[in-house]
Amino acid sequence: MKKHSSYFVTGTDTEVGKTLVSGALILKLRASGLCVSGFKPVVAGTYLDRFGKTRNEDVETLRIASNLSPNDPSLCPYILDQAAAPHIAANAQTIRLEAELILQAFRDISTRFDAVIVEGAGGFLVPLNDQEDLGDIAQAMDLPIILVVGMQLGCINHALLTYEAIQARNLIIAGWVANTLSIEMPSLNENLKTLKNRISAPFFGLIPTLPKNLQKLDNTPYSLEALQFAAEHLELER
Repeated sequence: MKKHSSYFVTGTDTEVGKTLVSGALILKLRASGLCVSGFKPVVAGTYLDRFGKTRNEDVETLRIASNLSPNDPSLCPYILDQAAAPHIAANAQTIRLEAELILQAFRDISTRFDAVIVEGAGGFLVPLNDQEDLGDIAQAMDLPIILVVGMQLGCINHALLTYEAIQARNLIIAGWVANTLSIEMPSLNENLKTLKNRISAPFFGLIPTLPKNLQKLDNTPYSLEALQFAAEHLELER
């Protein structure tokens, strides 16, 4: 895996660890001497911080990993209030999500950094509007894909379906990451072995369950310590 590149991080579902992995990747690339930023095409679900400012936990995690100011607006062009699929949350606010606006925001942030880690929203084919989905965004960005597999019951089917969908768009799969989530699944090693045999892309590592003191609370970003823990379990050079 080349370290001097940008990547698109997708997942087998929502809440499978895309943000944790994206933040960890940013730290790994920054440690190699690169100037790196995270980027989200769209987020859905906000909260008020202790100063009464509207925030999104995924965006704030990427800010922490990228060492950017909380007032830097460049990380995400669409921040929607309702925690729902992006097109549904956008409709609730009478907003139409436009792929070209997202792509222009990505081009803009790419001029400021050596590399950008783009974290998708939900799964690979989550709709943006009645015609476009996140897969279209990934295809237009033409970045190598990193697939995050949430290790839970059903993950084999979800991972292989996502893998096939990425291949169908003729995108390069740089590698994949297994994330153990909050509770280790039964037959974890057996599931890993099956996925390794069926996914013809490098395996970048297994992130164990975060220690309790590093687990994220609702409506809060991951701590820098949690991202560092995850980064320690990723091996990018394969």
